[in-house]
Amino acid sequence: MRTELVQIRVLMLRLNRMTDYAIVVLGQMAHEAGRVRTAAALADATGVPVPTVSKLLKQMAAVSLISAHRGAKGGYALDRPAAAVTVTEIIQALEGPIALTACVDGAEECCEVEHSCPMRGNWNRVNRAIRAALDGVTLADMVDPEGMFPVRTPAPTLHPTTVGAAE
Repeated sequence: MRTELVQIRVLMLRLNRMTDYAIVVLGQMAHEAGRVRTAAALADATGVPVPTVSKLLKQMAAVSLISAHRGAKGGYALDRPAAAVTVTEIIQALEGPIALTACVDGAEECCEVEHSCPMRGNWNRVNRAIRAALDGVTLADMVDPEGMFPVRTPAPTLHPTTVGAAE
């Protein structure tokens, strides 16, 4: 009997790795609200490589998600409370506009049938729904996910008992 491997291709929406790392770094900064931290200290605390952290910090400072502090005790700090920073802002800072298709984000290069496409309005609705969901999640929610999505307690393990067994 011959066994064949079947490859299933799963299409999914996925953030790039840098955005994921940015949320990890920002989460660490949120845990230490008000503290100015260096790229090296944040890299050490998160396990994200120093060059990656440095690049992310510069990108996030450029769009005012965080502030850069110069000098001997310089570094980076979160400008706002974590509850005031949405996941949408973080994604847009690193990846640009949130859009499932080119016709939704206003890009100049859309498909040839954009002007007559019956799906464009539907993609706009889907895009707005995704954006609204991301707008509803803050960095504070990401840092404390149990506060947003309570963890379900697993059901207790049942141990079989023998009915009528002598005790």
